[in-house]
Amino acid sequence: MLRSLAAALLFTAAPAAAADDLAEAREILAEQPVFDGHNDLPYGIRENDGRIGDFPYARLDDRYAGKLVTDAAGMKAGGVGAQFWSVYVPASLPQPEAAVQTLEQIDMAKRLIAANPDSLALAATAEDVRRIMASGKVAGMFGVEGGYSIANSLGVLRQFYDLGVRYMTLTHSQSLDWADSATDAPKAGGLSEFGREVVHEMNRLGMLVDLSHTAPATMRQAIAESAAPVIFSHSSTRGVANHARNVPDDVLAMLPQNGGVVMITFVESFLSEDRRQWGGEQAAYEARMRALEPGLSEDEIAKRMTDWEAKNPAPKASVEDAADHVDYARRIAGIDHIGIGSDFDGVTSYPNGLTGPADYPNLFAELLRRGYSAEDLKKISSGNVLRVLERAEQVAARLQGERGPSEMRFSAEAAAR
Repeated sequence: MLRSLAAALLFTAAPAAAADDLAEAREILAEQPVFDGHNDLPYGIRENDGRIGDFPYARLDDRYAGKLVTDAAGMKAGGVGAQFWSVYVPASLPQPEAAVQTLEQIDMAKRLIAANPDSLALAATAEDVRRIMASGKVAGMFGVEGGYSIANSLGVLRQFYDLGVRYMTLTHSQSLDWADSATDAPKAGGLSEFGREVVHEMNRLGMLVDLSHTAPATMRQAIAESAAPVIFSHSSTRGVANHARNVPDDVLAMLPQNGGVVMITFVESFLSEDRRQWGGEQAAYEARMRALEPGLSEDEIAKRMTDWEAKNPAPKASVEDAADHVDYARRIAGIDHIGIGSDFDGVTSYPNGLTGPADYPNLFAELLRRGYSAEDLKKISSGNVLRVLERAEQVAARLQGERGPSEMRFSAEAAAR
């Protein structure tokens, strides 16, 4: 009888404790809201209908079910106070066209903010972010995702800064003549001379150097070159999930001296080693099929892939997996060098318990259960990335007093040597 009573009490205590953790997480995020490093909503809008005028940002309707997850209701419920909106365009575009489409995406993001003045506001500085957060709105800054968007021009880089871009990811999925990607063959040996000058000019402007998507050699060289803290806007740790897009231990260990942050992302194959391995098996199956049966139509390939996935369901990542990456980054880099970069609306599936902006408190509740303090969580939510942004602004003020805009031009001949 006593044993049964004890079991019943334990059974009821666990949900109560979980509810308490979630309530405390919400209170912490009310005091120090999330500053998320990467959200692809502007490109999601472009891909769906491209029109801001009738986009239901206040609360997504049935037109976007299964397509997009970001709206004002979710951001408010999740305790979001600031967002780096990605102005991504595909890496496959010719560089002049990439620059044009990036301008269109900046315009898209600006119009999204202007159309929703009750919930969104544009920020230019860390001070702006703090002020907008305090008002209850979401502060917005822009992130260019891939150096191809500047079309090998430092002048274009400077104009992007003037339009509100506050970080640039040096590469995306393909290597450039001046910077190497994590998911492509190297071209530049990390960073070329022009690549190093891109980093220097970003420092002078006060634009954060984002090393997500870059090769480890690019990461190491950029950190060595940068006078300001760097960010990884949406990456996790390679020690937990051995994905090329994640950050190696030796690079994590460089962050304390540099001052930068790794912003843990919610991409399932970056969080879960099982999911990463499943993705490799999926890709291998498709590659074998294409090699052995080159005459197959794309419709037939899609049908066979659907059949394969039905027989081999993808393992799901979880809130606990995301917390494992936070734990790992804390052990290697320290609590002052961690943030959150969800990649919401940049992928098509999400971990259990982290399916949209309303779910950020679930991760913070899990961290509370693991012994993190309220002060720890305030650093992770936005304190660390705000410190990085403020430091970048200080470095820029100093460098602008020392030198003017760089006049280096990209040289294809030099890049080929």
